[in-house]
Amino acid sequence: MGKRQHQKDKMYITCAEYTHFYGGKKPDIPQTNFRRLPFDHCSLSLQPFAYPVCTPEGIVFDLLNIVPWLKKYGTNPSNGEKLDGRSLIKLNFAKNSEGKYHCPVLFTVFTNNSHIVAIKTTGNVYAHEAVEQLNIKAKNFRDLLTDEPFSRQDIITLQDPTNLDKFNVSNFFHVKNNMKIVDPDEEKAKQDPSYYLKNTNTETRETLQELYKAFQGDEVLAATMRVPEKTKVDKLNAAHYSTGKVSASFTSTAMVPETTHEAAAIDEDVLRYQFVKKKGYVRLHTSHGDLNLELHCDLTPKTCENFIKLCKKQYYDGTVFHRSIRNFVIQGGDPTGTGTGGESYWGKPFKDEFRPNLSHTGRGILSMANSGPNTNKSQFLSLVWHFPLCLRKPHLPHSMQVWGSCRRLASGPLVSPWRLCVDVSTAFLRPPASASLPSAPARTWTRSTPSLGGSLEALTH
Repeated sequence: MGKRQHQKDKMYITCAEYTHFYGGKKPDIPQTNFRRLPFDHCSLSLQPFAYPVCTPEGIVFDLLNIVPWLKKYGTNPSNGEKLDGRSLIKLNFAKNSEGKYHCPVLFTVFTNNSHIVAIKTTGNVYAHEAVEQLNIKAKNFRDLLTDEPFSRQDIITLQDPTNLDKFNVSNFFHVKNNMKIVDPDEEKAKQDPSYYLKNTNTETRETLQELYKAFQGDEVLAATMRVPEKTKVDKLNAAHYSTGKVSASFTSTAMVPETTHEAAAIDEDVLRYQFVKKKGYVRLHTSHGDLNLELHCDLTPKTCENFIKLCKKQYYDGTVFHRSIRNFVIQGGDPTGTGTGGESYWGKPFKDEFRPNLSHTGRGILSMANSGPNTNKSQFLSLVWHFPLCLRKPHLPHSMQVWGSCRRLASGPLVSPWRLCVDVSTAFLRPPASASLPSAPARTWTRSTPSLGGSLEALTH
């Protein structure tokens, strides 16, 4: 026995063994793996054709697919050879009453095992048996439908069951080289996530529809990426304090360095409300008469502006006073009539405007109906009886701010056993809307403020 005959035997699988013999070795894929293409399919898209054309060799394409291919490549997709679009022949397939392709002479239905030919001059498609019996053997080279003359060389074989090489998808040039034409409509459809969902149940479709309705990702993302516009500071909206950017940039390295103090801008609403000095008056035309309301615009301007603008946009028209407590209050302002709906003119709740001289101490007092502090929307309530300050209803929340009063009901009692319905609301005097600030040229100013370095600089706002 020879020495060291087992020295190459390892107790583990080597890299060469794993690559060539065991799990790492991939099986050889034969290049002649046959994949049959049906006769009624396009050789480019591999889908059923709608407008069939063929080459002089009998390779069938769909006109809508081959034209973009020829514009881009100018070759035959099946073999890679040059192809002129003018050499394509339009095919006229006949269909029976069931919508299947058949021979218009013998009326035999075409299958994948049928021998199919076409006449080059007319493009009509027949079974090979009909052409052989009625044209070749009879030596009558005229089209069987149109009676147009043709030569024997004009007979094109579309499918020969004994020779199916041109129907082997594995040998197609564009399949081997993974060549394709990008469809703009398909690329646009791929942007929709539902494009990749082939089969979904009813529950999934309904869930996705609700998600698409509520999803506004692009708008939210654009809003977060939008740079806020810088408010111009003038002599009216300039605050007595700065924006704080100098100290913030000095403390934090994440801030953009600032060396100049700038006055902060006061909100425009705060400035407008300073010019409101009058009361507002609104008349609600209800189903039981007119309610004349006096609004304390000089004391609660934002609340009154919300009510007046809602009246102006006919928000309260057709609403009802959904809540009525005898000898206590009536509550309305909810379009849904449930007591849980309604929204402010700005689409979000606004802050309370409490004043020490406004309280629930008299008949007809108007106050906001809310669910807590700073949650005012569109609902309001009115006291319908006189309660002294010491006899106020204990369950009337203190978070309901007073902003007006109901002077009188023009016709009929203030409270009826039936529900009041607001028909039309009319605002006679709108102080918050009429209050305006001076024009932009009159608001420009120039002042000198110290910079971070201690020098004086002229700032123009």
